[in-house]
Amino acid sequence: MSDDKQNKHGGKRPGSGRKSWSPYQEETATMRVPKSQKAVISDFLVAYKRKLTQQITHETTEFILPAINAPRVLLNLYSSKVPAGLPAPADEHLESRLDANEYLIDKQESTFFVTVQGESMINAGLLSGDKAVVDRSKLPVVGNIVMAMVDGEFTIKTLGKAKNGMPRLLPANPDYSVIEIKENMEFKIWGVVTGSFRRFK
Repeated sequence: MSDDKQNKHGGKRPGSGRKSWSPYQEETATMRVPKSQKAVISDFLVAYKRKLTQQITHETTEFILPAINAPRVLLNLYSSKVPAGLPAPADEHLESRLDANEYLIDKQESTFFVTVQGESMINAGLLSGDKAVVDRSKLPVVGNIVMAMVDGEFTIKTLGKAKNGMPRLLPANPDYSVIEIKENMEFKIWGVVTGSFRRFK
């Protein structure tokens, strides 16, 4: 047999071989795994693929509990709704005295704070670095902003419901995707977001 025929029909040609589409946004490799661990590894890969496509990305950090028996701090609350830059309102506009703890916290024993990270809820007024107030005693209903755990990661989203009755987590930023909750997903609502606060200086 001539060398020309061998080159045409024998051996592996560059670029030949079966091509396959990868759902993981990177090149894949073949490996053998113990049969007893196949389901575990499959579940991990499903969660990994979901993380790539749904942009959960660690949106809460720094869990903080309210101070126990914090002293009341009553500050003036003025009734005037004034634009920024107006001189200080006069005493006759004083409506009451407000304690920030009482205003933000309904039940201290079931409330905690978390630091928001990311921009998925900016159109709801929750910015990265804000402290979100989360109350675990409140019953979440559709339309509430909630803190949920999805496949081991915390996220803050608006609670919705799909046509099939399954929950959906809705971002308040069009650059982020809706998180559709499926039956095989780890999902738990940790509490209802009742407010938030931030410091500028």
